[in-house]
Amino acid sequence: MNFDSHTSDVVAAAVEAVNVLTPGHALGREYSAADPDLRGLSHGEPVHREDVEELRAYAARLREVFTAVDEGRIDEACEATNLLLKDTQAAPMLMKHDGEPWHVHFHTASASWARRRAAPMATALAIVLGNPMFDRLGVCTAVACDRVFVDVSRNGTRRFCSTACQNRVKAAAFRARKQV
Repeated sequence: MNFDSHTSDVVAAAVEAVNVLTPGHALGREYSAADPDLRGLSHGEPVHREDVEELRAYAARLREVFTAVDEGRIDEACEATNLLLKDTQAAPMLMKHDGEPWHVHFHTASASWARRRAAPMATALAIVLGNPMFDRLGVCTAVACDRVFVDVSRNGTRRFCSTACQNRVKAAAFRARKQV
């Protein structure tokens, strides 16, 4: 499942932001998000502590959208997304930079580093939520993992954030069957 290449890339960035910037559980262990790896989100730009904290606040709100969708609370997910769109001042704008052709951004050139990341993430989630495939947003069902994901599989049956979580669940089920 591919919404379109740009939307899919930005939804993947939203998944990454939520998973690296929000505390909880990951792969069966507690995850503090205290020292996040932002290489995938920084695009080579220097990132300051204030930027990280601003994006962390947006990521917490993005997590609420994934959780609401996962729990079937679509109206709440849409309302939360609308608030994010408003708060990030997301608005389509054509820009040309770095030798690239004209393309759409959802922030002004003067926006803060975090808002330049969060505005397109909120917009991409709005596109997904306005699509019949909105239920492709999810939260890992493995024990001790609450990382989010977007299901891009053909049949839309993904339940885990990663192969590692899927394998942990399968191994635990196998061990449980052996004990009986």
